[in-house]
Amino acid sequence: MTGKISERILITNDDGYNAPGLMLLAEIARTISDDVWIIAPSEEQSGKGHALSLHEPVRYRQIEEKYFSVKGTPTDCVMMACHMIMPEKPTLLLSGINRGVNLAEDMTYSGTISAAMEGTICGIPSIGFSQEVARDYAGDLFQVARDHGAQVIKDIISIPWKNGVFINVNFPLYPDRVKGVRTTHQGFRDESELFIEQCQDPRGSDYYWIGFRREYGTPARGTDLAAVRDGYISVTPLHLDLTHEDSLITISDKMDKDFS
Repeated sequence: MTGKISERILITNDDGYNAPGLMLLAEIARTISDDVWIIAPSEEQSGKGHALSLHEPVRYRQIEEKYFSVKGTPTDCVMMACHMIMPEKPTLLLSGINRGVNLAEDMTYSGTISAAMEGTICGIPSIGFSQEVARDYAGDLFQVARDHGAQVIKDIISIPWKNGVFINVNFPLYPDRVKGVRTTHQGFRDESELFIEQCQDPRGSDYYWIGFRREYGTPARGTDLAAVRDGYISVTPLHLDLTHEDSLITISDKMDKDFS
């Protein structure tokens, strides 16, 4: 696929409306479409998952033409984009580029992935993007996404999607070590450490910071973890249906009955 496409693209994220990854994703999107909208949270929403604002008002403001910030979650942003801000519903949603990977069980917490999930619920083909980072890396953290993002998008949207499917893309960090692209399964970490740090404010009251120390461990072959660890861009198809089909059969044999 060459040249520009006719997609009406919505760009959102969970890192905030002025995050470098968001700006890069919009820049990439503009190389393939002339109709690009940015509608993203006014504040960082990392770890908010698929939360939406039900008990407080959602507000938005216009930054520039086709560029808005929303005081709410990534899910709120997609809802506001589709039902309030954009005159026509987007035909493609791109979420990210998240600063940090969304691999394995990370996806259950991710606002980046949840924005793509909400887009899928709205009937929009949706892709989430995340970039591996390292604190001691002195180069451009987003160079791999910058080099390969446009082609990855073109390749993905050239393939027919089934209803309820969305795509999770993760870029490895080092541009000189990128080996290619791999379609992967969601992995599960065998090394991960939750930490809760107790602190004290000036008035003597305790407060806490919750976080994770994530490691690749020894991931199974064919997983997103293994692909990014080995220098590949990982492309993982996900779907909205959380039903575990094998368990459905097993449980139904024991549970299904008629009351008389």
